[in-house]
Amino acid sequence: MDPANNRSTVWCTFTIVSLGALTAIYLILSRFLAVNVGGFGRIQLGVVARIMAGIWFGPFAGALCGLASDLLGCLIQGYAVNPLITLAAILWGVIPALFVPGSNGAKKTAVWKLCLGTVIACIVCTLFVTTAGLVWINGYHLFAILPTRLTQLAVQTPIYCVLVCLLYFSPVTAQVRQALSVHVKRSHV
Repeated sequence: MDPANNRSTVWCTFTIVSLGALTAIYLILSRFLAVNVGGFGRIQLGVVARIMAGIWFGPFAGALCGLASDLLGCLIQGYAVNPLITLAAILWGVIPALFVPGSNGAKKTAVWKLCLGTVIACIVCTLFVTTAGLVWINGYHLFAILPTRLTQLAVQTPIYCVLVCLLYFSPVTAQVRQALSVHVKRSHV
């Protein structure tokens, strides 16, 4: 069984610790390296941690990382949980994970798949689900926040695509695959 081609999560200590680390990375990046764009928009790099959780460990693990990071972020910041924004946090970990390229594909094809999954996640999560949560729960007027939301989408999407591809083709991905394959081999002995 090749974990790179398996879309299910391999649960082991390595996976749980890695998801905890990615959740912590999200919280640090989203709190300290974020640019606020008005009261209803933020450009931040923490989302890449959620995306990579799904890509490295499967959609369910990505969803868990998104859920945990959103709930902890609300707790740290003192916000009430917004169910639609929490749904967006979950989808950040799920959608790109559905586009993970196989380990035997060409690099160019892999880049296109990773970027496609990231772009779809950006559109669904930033433009639709989070914006709906801001309008529905927080009471913002759609046409008042839409220009900022579109700007946020235009700025963050290419940055996320580049970072996701760099991380996917980095040695970290090979180490994650190796650690998971060792666990899979041990569990089948």
